[in-house]
Amino acid sequence: MNDHPPLNPMARLWSWRYIVLRRLTQFFTLLLFFGSAHWGWSLNSEGSRAIPLLAGNLSGSEFMGIIPMADPFAALQIFLTGHLLQFEVIIGALIVLGFYALIGGRMFCAWVCPINPVTDLAGWLRVRFDIRPTFLLSRNTRYFVLAMTLILSVLTGLAAFEWVSPVGMAHREILFGLGFGGAVILAIFFFDLFILKHGWCGHLCPLGAFWSIVGKINPTLKVRFDKTTCTHCGECAKVCPEPQVLNLKLLEARGLVFSGECSNCGRCTPVCPEGSLVFDFKPLIKKHNALAQGSVSKVEP
Repeated sequence: MNDHPPLNPMARLWSWRYIVLRRLTQFFTLLLFFGSAHWGWSLNSEGSRAIPLLAGNLSGSEFMGIIPMADPFAALQIFLTGHLLQFEVIIGALIVLGFYALIGGRMFCAWVCPINPVTDLAGWLRVRFDIRPTFLLSRNTRYFVLAMTLILSVLTGLAAFEWVSPVGMAHREILFGLGFGGAVILAIFFFDLFILKHGWCGHLCPLGAFWSIVGKINPTLKVRFDKTTCTHCGECAKVCPEPQVLNLKLLEARGLVFSGECSNCGRCTPVCPEGSLVFDFKPLIKKHNALAQGSVSKVEP
């Protein structure tokens, strides 16, 4: 039972800050694509041809006609089909891979992916109406799907996930109008709502599994854990879409959320009444933990 008093409106709004920031990031990412495709957002060039501000899609794009960007998972699938990758695709994939390896691979899932608002809505409705899951499934299933996607790409000569990717479908539907992809997005919504909690993103999506592996590298932004203030109230686990990353034994041992499956969505930090979970930079977390350990040692008899 939560004994903490209800938040006033301003405090409640502040507690939603990361959700608001995530939605704004997702919205403006799509807006850049939409504006470039439909409203002619572009840069003035020296010649007669205008350069689109952001051309392409989430699998492959070009920013300001200069910076190539490519989904490294899509590039990996194409490479496994036996096709040669263009130099721009390789560079673009390395740029995106390096960026997310630096800040946390699964940040793509929480901060950019257009499917995330759909599954978040389904998750919110689940809690609102206390809908129980129809069956349980291991979260490691997504790694099996990831492996099968890569194997199928080798065997079929096609980028397997790109043909059926709800992420790509959602992006196309938003930019060019609803079609078959809308039915797929709706199916994911109902699957998450009635069948399995966090079903698609938390259990099946191979792209999420790929970014989880990349997220293990993340040397910078992490969620710091202060075991001296934590009261084990469990509020963080209630809102976390990947609650297994909040294993208290591992948190106490490491002093941070270490798992690559953490999407740095920020849900856990505002709801912690003791402020035991906060975003911090990994080098500073190590310093903080060392200082905290030293303080504890001084007060011990």
